[in-house]
Amino acid sequence: MIDDIERVPDDETDAAEAWQRLTDDPEIRGIEVSRHPDPEGWQVYVWVAEFLREDPLEAEFRQRMNAALGAVEGVASVAEEDREVWFVTGAASGPAVSSAAARVVDELSERTRAYVDSL
Repeated sequence: MIDDIERVPDDETDAAEAWQRLTDDPEIRGIEVSRHPDPEGWQVYVWVAEFLREDPLEAEFRQRMNAALGAVEGVASVAEEDREVWFVTGAASGPAVSSAAARVVDELSERTRAYVDSL
C-alpha cells in the first residue's frame, strides 16, 4: 500500500502550491490539496466523497472530515465547496491539511470501499 503525501511539482499545477496522496487505491484513498491566493486558502479534494450519497455513512464522513480539517494547527475555518471539495483558511501547512484528510479517508476506507463496490 502506498501512502506517500508528496508535493506536486510547480510545473504540473496551476495552484500556488499543491500536495497529493499517492496510493494504490486512488478511488477510495486519493486526496489532493492545493493552495490558492484568491481567496487565500487550501482546496481539499477527497475523491471518494463524490460517491457517498447515503446516510449514515455520508453524514459521518462529512462530519469527521470537517472536524479533522478544523483541528489542524493554524486552520481558521472549514467550508464545503462541493461534494468532494472542502476549503480551508488560515495558516496551516499543505502537508498537515493533507495528513488530516488522509486520516479520515483511511479510518473509513473499509466502509467506503464496500459502499462504492455496491453501486
